[in-house]
Amino acid sequence: MYLPPLRIPVRTIGARTFDFSRRVAVMAVVNRTPDSFFDQGRTFALDRAVAASFEAVAAGADWVDIGGAPFAPGEPIPVEEEAERVVPVIAELRAGSDVVISVDTFHAAVARRAIEAGATVINDTTGLSDPGLLPVVADSEATLVITHSLATPRTFYPRPHFDDVAGEIAAFLAERVERALSAGVPEERIVVDPGHDLNKNTLQTLELTRRLSEIADLGYPTLAAVSNKDFIGETLNADRSHRLEGSIAAAVVSIVNGARIIRMHDVAASVAATRMTEALLGLREPAFLKHNMGDVNV
Repeated sequence: MYLPPLRIPVRTIGARTFDFSRRVAVMAVVNRTPDSFFDQGRTFALDRAVAASFEAVAAGADWVDIGGAPFAPGEPIPVEEEAERVVPVIAELRAGSDVVISVDTFHAAVARRAIEAGATVINDTTGLSDPGLLPVVADSEATLVITHSLATPRTFYPRPHFDDVAGEIAAFLAERVERALSAGVPEERIVVDPGHDLNKNTLQTLELTRRLSEIADLGYPTLAAVSNKDFIGETLNADRSHRLEGSIAAAVVSIVNGARIIRMHDVAASVAATRMTEALLGLREPAFLKHNMGDVNV
């Protein structure tokens, strides 16, 4: 059984503490955008986004990731508009829960306002594209997710090529981690994400998932954002509303290969799959024992 060689397995993120040597965190997704790739604007209205956040907590999410701008290519979202989308959701969720809250942004200005509103993680999916982001995180107590992606934010990246997909991604992340450490972000506040599907085709993402242990070997908690991604749709010939089973399978394989945070849309199903995987790996005990435990079979 592979267990990632975590440099600092016990992490305190906001009000919650995780021992990632024995626990996998489930991150829920709430996008306050009219054009998010999966929910297509279902949680764009403020009340819907807030309700979805609390529903995720009730379903067992350890973590809620709130975004105000899609990753996909398109017109840039003005920084002020992005902040106005995410900050009210963060503030309302923080007022009613101690759940880990991350903001999916690469803008330093949005990150600063999100932290002030109660976010405890900055989830940058662009590989530290904004040089102002690191000082903002370093001057706070927030955790930073460093993600592998190659394109300038919101631009196309045609025909991505890798000679060694996992090795090149690991090297990229190691370099970005060193950059964060040099800027004053301590290693106990760093998470890495290889960026499933981000500037990668389906074959590359499938290989990355098989070789995810090479990313986990960096020693930082690895986040696997696999839910409903196009590599699942293309593999199964499934549209976006029929990718749950493939998402669960990808999440389980990621956990077995060292992921310690999974970013998922269907929280209840993902929590159940994660807890079962933890038990199968010997990381947790069953909730109770009854079957064939006494003098009479039950």
